[in-house]
Amino acid sequence: MEPFPLDIDPKQIVRWIAAEHRIIPSSLKIVARRTNEVRQIPARAEFHLGDEEREDLSEVATVATLEIAPAHPSDGWRMTIVVEDEIGPRGPGRGTTVEDDQEIDLETFNSLFIRPERGTATVAAQADDAAAEARLSSLLASIENDRHPGVGK
Repeated sequence: MEPFPLDIDPKQIVRWIAAEHRIIPSSLKIVARRTNEVRQIPARAEFHLGDEEREDLSEVATVATLEIAPAHPSDGWRMTIVVEDEIGPRGPGRGTTVEDDQEIDLETFNSLFIRPERGTATVAAQADDAAAEARLSSLLASIENDRHPGVGK
C-alpha cells in the first residue's frame, strides 16, 4: 500500500469532510494532529552561514496532519493532508522543547492551517487494492463535485 499524491485542493477536502461530518457523523473516521519539530538548518548558499553558525541555530516547523479513513477499515483506503509551516530559526539559549503530538479537532485544523493557507499543504492517499482505489475515486468525485451521498435519499 504505497501512498500516492492527489491533485485536489486541501481546502475543498476539509470543507467537504466538515459538511459530511455534520450530515453523517460516523461515515468517516477523522484524526487530526499537530506537532512542532526542531530541525537543523540546511546548508544553503543564500543563508550565508558557516558550519558553526548553523550548529547554533535550529529551525522550528509546525506540522499538522489530518487522516481521513472510511468508518469500516475493510474499505481499504486512507487519505492524508499534511500542512508544514516553518515558524523560523531558533537561536541558542531559546530552548529546544518540542510539543508532543497533540490531537486537535477538524475545526481547529481548518481554522489554524487550511483557512489561512498557512504553510505548504500536500494530499496523499493509500489504497489496499483496486476495489479500495475505486471507492476512493468515487469519494474524490463526490468531493470535487460537492455531492453528499447521504443527502436527498
